[in-house]
Amino acid sequence: MAKQGFDGIIHLAAFKAAGESMLLPEKYSVNNISGTINIINCASKAGIKNIVFSSSAAVYGEPAYLPIDEDHPLNPENYYGYTKLQIEGLLAWYDKLKGIKSASLRYFNAAGYDIKGRIKGLERNPANLLPVIMETAAGIRKKINIFGNDYPTPDGTCIRDYVHVTDLADAHFLSMIYLIKENKSITINLGSDTGLSVLEMIEKARKITGKPILSEIAPRRAGDPVKLIAKSDKAEKILAGWHAKNSTAEILISSSWEVYKKN
Repeated sequence: MAKQGFDGIIHLAAFKAAGESMLLPEKYSVNNISGTINIINCASKAGIKNIVFSSSAAVYGEPAYLPIDEDHPLNPENYYGYTKLQIEGLLAWYDKLKGIKSASLRYFNAAGYDIKGRIKGLERNPANLLPVIMETAAGIRKKINIFGNDYPTPDGTCIRDYVHVTDLADAHFLSMIYLIKENKSITINLGSDTGLSVLEMIEKARKITGKPILSEIAPRRAGDPVKLIAKSDKAEKILAGWHAKNSTAEILISSSWEVYKKN
């Protein structure tokens, strides 16, 4: 996407279901890796010098320590994370060879809906936790599967750091400004610096929606790390004071429920 007034591209196009990527690596190779090569080559041909890239915390894999900072070892446990890491490598090479500067934004778990209620469409065939919870609350699904309850966490379910889409949008805008002003590539984490387990998210959603939200324990999925929590102070430092101000569980769930209950 090229925005008027910006010499740059915001690259958000990727398949993103970690579990599916372990079953269909071909699909993820063609869309995520080959698709990005096409985008970068087009940027090079057109003389576009700035790319903001939607990367992922999946590049880290199982944490060696918490919270995860940008210097953490890169060892993705699912093929989706591998594709994001390969794209970061491609961008680094095009910086060296073509002078195309990039911001690789390593999202933790993107969630929620536009705070101002302007986006009203529902996600199609969601695989991420919060929209699946919302579909269950809204009666679209009968129940939600919890993939594993025997992880080494307080309640046995995986823990994730959730960041609101409005906070992510702000970070993309500020990252483009940074690239244009500083002419320097960056790699930064975007998260809330806190963690919620699957069961905690479901229970909070029950309270906010007033719905029972039936759940059932299912086998673990391949490629799911136990716990992911961000360290996002680098983003706060270099992106004009950015912070995840909308990324509380209450805002994440309530902004989503406002859309789902109306649909």
